Amino acid sequence: MNESFVYEIVVENEIPEKWSDWLEGMSIEKKPGRSTSLTGRLTDQAALLGILIRLHDFNLTIVSVIRK
Repeated sequence: MNESFVYEIVVENEIPEKWSDWLEGMSIEKKPGRSTSLTGRLTDQAALLGILIRLHDFNLTIVSVIRK
């Protein structure tokens, strides 16, 4: 059974809101201290891995990943 979950991914540095399309439509919120929070519902672990790989390809440091 596939169950989707809401994830929050925090990365160092700010990223543009227009990247939302490249990141499965996740909400992008700039945080204090030049970090960015990405929040959204993902369909499965493969979708999460895809986002993490894209963030890595953009050379962004992942601070945390939380399933809500």
